[in-house]
Amino acid sequence: MTELDGFDDDYLCLVTEPFIEIGPDQTGRFQFGALEATMDVRETERDGKPSIEFTWDGFDEGDEISGRRWAVLEGFSLRGHLYFHMGDDYGFKTKRIKK
Repeated sequence: MTELDGFDDDYLCLVTEPFIEIGPDQTGRFQFGALEATMDVRETERDGKPSIEFTWDGFDEGDEISGRRWAVLEGFSLRGHLYFHMGDDYGFKTKRIKK
């Protein structure tokens, strides 16, 4: 993750380099700040562009947390929105890093 509305790089990299990983089995995981979560991913389209939608659950500083998220593929980047269940929501951007 390269940007999360309202948060600086110090927070995003608090524990580790922020990331989103999506596997071929439509599951994945992500981490930024103190939040670490697993995802249930579905491929779809948004405004005619390839995109994903997913629910997620995990832990933030030891507290259970969950939500949903969507992202649109734009070249080698994702742009989307992260929602916390019954809480805040934030726009985000990320770019693909080959391993």
